[in-house]
Formats: sequence, C-alpha cells, structure tokens
Amino acid sequence: MTLVHYEIQIWGIGMVAARPPWWTWAWPASAWLVLLIGFLLSAKGLVAALAGVALLGTVFAAVYHAEIIAHRVGEPFGTLILALAVTVIETALIVSVMLAAPAEKAGLARDTVFAAVMIVCNGIVGICLLWGGAHHREQGFQLQGASAALAVLAALTSMTMILPNYAAAELGSRYNTPQLVFAGVVSLVLYCSFVFVQTVRHRDYFLPIAGEDEESHAPPPSNGATVLSVGLLLVSLVAIVGLAKTLTPTVELAIAYLGVPKAVVGIIIAALVLLPEGLAALKAATANRLQTSLNLALGSALATIGLTIPAVAAVSIAIGQPLELGLGGKDQTLLALTLFLGVITLGTGRTTVLQGVIHLVIFAVFLFFAVVP
Repeated sequence: MTLVHYEIQIWGIGMVAARPPWWTWAWPASAWLVLLIGFLLSAKGLVAALAGVALLGTVFAAVYHAEIIAHRVGEPFGTLILALAVTVIETALIVSVMLAAPAEKAGLARDTVFAAVMIVCNGIVGICLLWGGAHHREQGFQLQGASAALAVLAALTSMTMILPNYAAAELGSRYNTPQLVFAGVVSLVLYCSFVFVQTVRHRDYFLPIAGEDEESHAPPPSNGATVLSVGLLLVSLVAIVGLAKTLTPTVELAIAYLGVPKAVVGIIIAALVLLPEGLAALKAATANRLQTSLNLALGSALATIGLTIPAVAAVSIAIGQPLELGLGGKDQTLLALTLFLGVITLGTGRTTVLQGVIHLVIFAVFLFFAVVP
C-alpha cells in the first residue's frame, strides 16, 4: 500500500516523504539480527561491537517514528506515548536483571532510577536549554505545566529515594514490606494523577505557547503511516533495550577493569535506554519547541519513578528479595540540588543558555562523583 505524503520536522526543517526512509526499518531489523547472532554465537566481542553500532542507528529510527506519532496525535499525547513506551520497556529490563540475580542486584533499580532522573533533569534538560538558547537566544514554555511536573517529581523522589533511609532504621536503606507496598501504590497514584492533569483536566498547561508550534501547520501523517510508525517504534524500543542488555556484561567487565563503582552500570543502562527521548527532546529544542522538550524530559522522569518503583516493589515482594531504595548522603544532596535548581531555572517561563549551563554543570558533578566517589 502506498502511503500518503506527509510532512515531518527534522532539526526544524520540513521534509515531505512518500514513505518512511529505508533506514527507519533497516536499523531495527539489523538490531534484531544482532540480538539473534548474540543468542546463537559466543563471540561476545564481535556481538558487543555490532550491538553498539546497531543501537545508535536504532535510536535514530525510534526518534523518527516517535515524531510521526507525535505529529499525528498532537501534544502532549505524542511525548507521553514515547515516555511511557521507553519507561515500560526500561522497567522490564530492570525486572529481568533482578530476576536473574536478585541478591546481587538489590540496588540496581535505585541506581538506574536515580541515574535516569539525573540524566533527564540535568543532562537532557541542560543540553536542550543550552542548544535551544544558542539558536534562539530565549525560549518560552508553559510555567504551569513545568511547575506541576516538578511538584510531582519532588514528592516521588523524596518518598522513594530519601524516606527509605529513615522509615525503618533497622533495615538501612530499605522499606519493610507494608511500607514498600504503600510507597508503590502512592507512586502509581501520583503518576496517574499527573497524567490525568496533563491529558484531560489541564491539557492547555502542556501545549506549546503561541507561535512556537511550527508542526501544527504541516498536514498530519495518514492513518497507515501512523500505524506503521507505532509498530516500528515498539520494535525499535524493544530492540534498544535488548541491545542494552547485551552490552551490559561488557560494560560490567570494563567497569571492573577500571575499578569504578558498580553504580556506574545503572547510569550506563539508563543513558542507553533514554537515548531516543534525549535525541527527540534536543531536536524539538533546536526547532524552538521547548515545551515539547520539557514534556519529554520531565514526563520521562515522572514515568521512570511512577511506573518502575511499583513494578520492582511487586517483584521484590513476590520473590522475597530485598530492595534497596534509599540514596547515600552525597546522592541525596545532588538530588535536592537538582530539584531546587529546577524550581529556579524553570520558574519564569523563559530560559537562556545560562540555565542550560547550570544544569549541565550539575550533571557533570553527578558523573564525576559517580566515577570518583
């Protein structure tokens, strides 16, 4: 079936295509081929090299299909779909690793979730503000939407990564079972409440401000193109997580060889899985659509906690293995600083390169102390 012509935005430049470019399906196909080779062969070095190349190509394919879907369904649904898809698959990856080695991976969920929050709130937000400010001097967004997201993020992070250190002193950084159940349920309630506000009750808080939604003037893609992109997006995201898992043993060996802390594994897993969202957010900021960038970034951070914590809590209780959630003093300080700066830098509805530099500096501090504790 021939697809109807549609327009998409690539780095802010309109482009009309009769059908998806060949690479948007070839890279996901190659990723699955690499996964098959890795399953059948034991040449781990070769598989790791191929997985790294296929991972990067598949990320670009995933971003392309996410843009098609976002343009079809409109904001904030498009960014929500990508955030949910990535988070659900990321959660599945964490759960699968927990089930494979529950005793050794008690802190993996905490490390990965914390890393995701820092990558999103400082790394992705920082580069979007810096790059967007460099191109457009000053960018605007909906202050009400950002404030709502930051409020929910502060509640979720405090309850899941700080309070466990003090709720049951005899367990250290863990909740007891009733506390863990309550934390999981409340996390889910908070996230679902945010999604309701974002998509129904106050959707206008998350829409691009007037004059900055250039995509609204382009004709939406056809139903056939959208359905095809939905399928290829899911295929791409699953492949990305599979490749990330394939690369994990190589990463662990490299970390052990270099003598850096094991928490770096969580940072690398989170960074690999968040590549599609990060690239999509950067492209939106370059096209002067900062609201879309913030929807992606903050929505992803909220989804990471609101969906991952209930899932890993349920698995932990089901298999009877401990789940370490509480952060150490250094990481608590970095988290508090990130939330405090987020309230300030996103507190006016306008941003410049300065806010981007601030967040990137905090991200660099996070990475430095993760490698050199």
